[in-house]
Amino acid sequence: MDYSWNWRVLFKPVATGEPHIYLDWLISGLLNTVVLTVLAFLLAMAIGVAFGIMRTWPNRAARAAAAIYVSVFRGVPLIVQFFIWFFALPEWLPAPLGDWLKALSPNVQFLSASVLTLGVYTGSRICEQVRAGLMARPRGQLHAALALGLTRAQAYRHVLLPMTLRTIAGPLTSELLIISKNSAVASTIGLLELSGQARQLVDYTAQPYESFICVTLAYMALNVVILCGMGRLRRRKSVPGCVEN
Repeated sequence: MDYSWNWRVLFKPVATGEPHIYLDWLISGLLNTVVLTVLAFLLAMAIGVAFGIMRTWPNRAARAAAAIYVSVFRGVPLIVQFFIWFFALPEWLPAPLGDWLKALSPNVQFLSASVLTLGVYTGSRICEQVRAGLMARPRGQLHAALALGLTRAQAYRHVLLPMTLRTIAGPLTSELLIISKNSAVASTIGLLELSGQARQLVDYTAQPYESFICVTLAYMALNVVILCGMGRLRRRKSVPGCVEN
């Protein structure tokens, strides 16, 4: 195949008339990916920890509700969940709230739906990791906390959960990496994250190799930052003598 390489195209003014170069599109996409990844992970952690505790709570209704949540959101394909949260949710809500959501700027709609989708989906995965970590704690820890006068909720908050999060730091790092890669699916509903901007760049420049090589390098750099940051956090918060998962 006769392909004409042209890396200088990244520094040419965009054809849309905006005061930007094509490289700015990729930088904007990378920033959107970072924001989406961080917000979705924070939401996933909040949901995953809450439902993970419910999965081990001595209440049948709570355990059943958490099990249903995990089964539903782990079993439905991610792209289908994107379409449901973006297209169907505003129609299911009361009319004033649905109209308010649809009146927001497109970028806000794209980002909020993407954060919600990735957060809820990844939360169902983190839930099972938290559950496994809590069940792996020695039973004596809970009994000792209760014997000291703590309530079960206080025992979870001050004893079991801090130890569990330390021991599952490795799997949580993997989930953060998965979110950064799953963010590419957000382009299906219109969010111009990294891969979405790359496809737009190909449409305007007809230089696919340059575009997707840059995207690959950007994803690799983002993953290195995540690995280094989470690795440092794990070392700082590790418990002496505690084996991490």
